[in-house]
Amino acid sequence: MPGIGCQVNRDKYMFSEKSLISKEKALSGRLEKMPVPSSHFVNSHSLVPPFPENVLFAMFGMGCFWGAEKKFWQVHGVYTTAVGYAAGYTPNPTYEEVCSGLTGHNEVVFVVYDPGQVTYEKLLITFWETHNPTQGMRQGNDIGTQYRSGIYYYDEKQKQLAEETKAHYQKLLDSAGHGGSTTEVIKAPEFYYAEDYHQQYLAKNPNGYCGLGGVGICYSKE
Repeated sequence: MPGIGCQVNRDKYMFSEKSLISKEKALSGRLEKMPVPSSHFVNSHSLVPPFPENVLFAMFGMGCFWGAEKKFWQVHGVYTTAVGYAAGYTPNPTYEEVCSGLTGHNEVVFVVYDPGQVTYEKLLITFWETHNPTQGMRQGNDIGTQYRSGIYYYDEKQKQLAEETKAHYQKLLDSAGHGGSTTEVIKAPEFYYAEDYHQQYLAKNPNGYCGLGGVGICYSKE
């Protein structure tokens, strides 16, 4: 329902808070794709393909996707962002279905970026610094499998950087007394766009809910 925060819908629809549903038990979904705006609410760039030839893609899960998307559209060199669902089983799910825990999907942000202006490593640093990667199937007050930490890579170079930065950030987490990272690093699955009202939600609703918060550790190589 438009305007209702993640937590309210979570409480209404949550099926499983701790474990992913199996493919056999997941909702069947539908063939129809979710209708979304053609342009980004903040920068007016295209929200859907085709994109400029020089861009690359990235995908991250880091809690409620409203706040996650805002973090990335603010990064210089990012062409466009969109929120949606990925890494589950149900084709073209609705928000309510994802919140039920019956799709296996994660709430993710899809990032289209210009590698001539921003590196994938910079995007990874933004990812690590702006959420808590140690919480398993939750992010702050948002509890459920759709709030898990995840990096979804598009090629082997992205995979390598994701694993390298995960290992490095774990050392920083260890030094600060935090637990182990639960971030999943898997090949980018199909991305399903979320409903229109979710796209750039915090630009449309500046006082809207955002449960995103890091652990206060800067990504430093020193």
